[in-house]
Amino acid sequence: MQRKQLSDERYAEARARQLARKYGAARIAHDLRAKGIADETAAGVSVGAGGDEIERARGILRRKYPLPATTLEERARRARFLQGRGFSYEVIRRVVIIG
Repeated sequence: MQRKQLSDERYAEARARQLARKYGAARIAHDLRAKGIADETAAGVSVGAGGDEIERARGILRRKYPLPATTLEERARRARFLQGRGFSYEVIRRVVIIG
């Protein structure tokens, strides 16, 4: 008799979708690996988790900081915030520095 248990891939996809609302690909992959998901599965699922990584980062940043950054210190604070959320330097650069 076969049990209807969730496969690792399906669990990883569901968990990645859930985390994609708040985190970037690196943080999602780290969480999945901590839950016992294989490295290649975690990396593959985290990259495609929530669509466009830049748009996700903009949305998260907009919710946290509704007004645009005016000083260098504010931009640095926002970059650190996104870095802590697991976004790559390229995404942070495009969202915070370039705009």
